[in-house]
Amino acid sequence: MRILRAVSRRWQRRLIFLAGGLVVGLVAIGLAIASDYAQGLFHRLVAHFPFAAFGVTPLGFAAAVYLTQRYFPNTQGSGIPQAIAARELETPAAREELVGLRTGIGKIVMTLLGLLVGASIGREGPTVQVGASIMFAIGRLSPARQPGLILAGAAAGVAAAFNTPIAGIVFAIEEMSRSFEMRTSGLVFGAIILAGFTSFALVGNYTYFSSTADTLSYGVDWLAVPICGIAGGLAGGLFSRVLIVTPAYLPKIAGSRIKNHAVVFAALCGLGVAFCGFLSNGAVYGTGYLEARNALHGTGAISVFYAPLKFAATALSSVSGLPGGIFSPSLSVGAGLGADIAWFFPKGAMGAVVLLGMVSYFTGVVQAPITAFVIVEEMTGNHAMLVPLMAAAWVANATSRLICPEGVYHALSKRYLTRD
Repeated sequence: MRILRAVSRRWQRRLIFLAGGLVVGLVAIGLAIASDYAQGLFHRLVAHFPFAAFGVTPLGFAAAVYLTQRYFPNTQGSGIPQAIAARELETPAAREELVGLRTGIGKIVMTLLGLLVGASIGREGPTVQVGASIMFAIGRLSPARQPGLILAGAAAGVAAAFNTPIAGIVFAIEEMSRSFEMRTSGLVFGAIILAGFTSFALVGNYTYFSSTADTLSYGVDWLAVPICGIAGGLAGGLFSRVLIVTPAYLPKIAGSRIKNHAVVFAALCGLGVAFCGFLSNGAVYGTGYLEARNALHGTGAISVFYAPLKFAATALSSVSGLPGGIFSPSLSVGAGLGADIAWFFPKGAMGAVVLLGMVSYFTGVVQAPITAFVIVEEMTGNHAMLVPLMAAAWVANATSRLICPEGVYHALSKRYLTRD
């Protein structure tokens, strides 16, 4: 009987991970469809009424932050810092505040609201927190170890959101855990595989940014590697620094005013986003997926001012306290940066330099170089660019640390570990 109970518990634990992976995959796809619809509505609004954003966006930011603070605390920002912090907390009650079912539902609702009012945010970071919440909720039904469940849910969220299962595994190792638990590795992989399979079954075997075969020619083109690495690392490190110091490390008067008037501050951030949107003809609103794809494939014009304007809009959206991720916007800023740098290289290198810009800036922001080049390589299916992408990520990571010594997700996670 003792052996049967042990076997039963072991299989129960495995089924929890696999069932969670299936649910995470379904929810990730649903969030992707809803996100596209929400930002599509806003884009249609500003296409017909360009000045509408100056009213809708500030009021929407204020409403979203008010609702977040009032009904859905701990859903602000990307959600990845909350998932990281939840793994380090000791009690189920403390973890539930960061990755409980209510938190997961609130994250979905408020992320969609942010996209509906023009915020420059992504859905991938929120999918990580939602994935962790789903796994945590399902895990309450069994004796499965909660930190392992949260890790699996977060990694499955990345895998399903981008249709990048390898990136999900790397993200779990490099960013979420940084000390991978070998006892749960098989179960984590199982959850990731099932989440990826669900995505494949429902939307097909797609590449997020569509396949590209662009490569760097030997010679002058390879100068783009250190140039993109340094530029992306500096810009990404600056972005991370802004997120970390606002408002926690600002001078006491400024920081306290932001905290005490969070709704007003969010409205001002929304006004700034609307201004960036007006200057970019609406290009900086939302995830930035279309602009990044156009830059990568040369299928649409992208302004030389797109990267700085998207940078500003994403920074304002992130520091406002609005729930929303920085994965897709960061890749989009990187694409714009790469497109700007590509002007100094032969025309045939355009797509390759854009890829370098995406990896470099994304690495500069998250300081997870392996995750960065793996996720971009999987999203484009360009195996020929693997070595240049690795080199650019290495340069960007070293450069970013000169400005921001610690990765943004782990730095922000400390706020959820040191609360009174």
